[in-house]
Amino acid sequence: MRVAIVMGSGSDRPVMEKAAAILERFGIDHDVRVLSAHKTPDAAFAFAAGAREAGYGVIIAGAGKAAHLAGVMAAKTTIPVIGVPISASLQGFDALLATVQMPTGIPVATVAVDGAANAALLAVAILAVGDPSLTARLDEYRRELAEKTLSG
Repeated sequence: MRVAIVMGSGSDRPVMEKAAAILERFGIDHDVRVLSAHKTPDAAFAFAAGAREAGYGVIIAGAGKAAHLAGVMAAKTTIPVIGVPISASLQGFDALLATVQMPTGIPVATVAVDGAANAALLAVAILAVGDPSLTARLDEYRRELAEKTLSG
């Protein structure tokens, strides 16, 4: 399974590259693209609607300000969508609220403002449910994290 990393604009790339780095660490195939819920809605809808058939298992969607990208993705697919609110204004609080306040029936898992690394780790955990090898790598990552924390 692949993971899609989508962002509302190119200015979101420095935050979203953190998700790509985590996925690379776990050897998970991923694609990165810019799709705007407001400026390219038809392209965003088409991408989300075809995501499952394209082989994606999770979509990570990051956007700032009026951060509706994750919600648009979730509205058009039933694969898991993880929203990353990006601190583009108001210290990311506006993006956080736009991402987390989804109506019943259209869930979006939401991580912290600028939390793209955690979004990728959540994507890894989702994919690991059916993959014992990936589960073992995630367990090892957690052991390394604990050791680093205790030694540091």
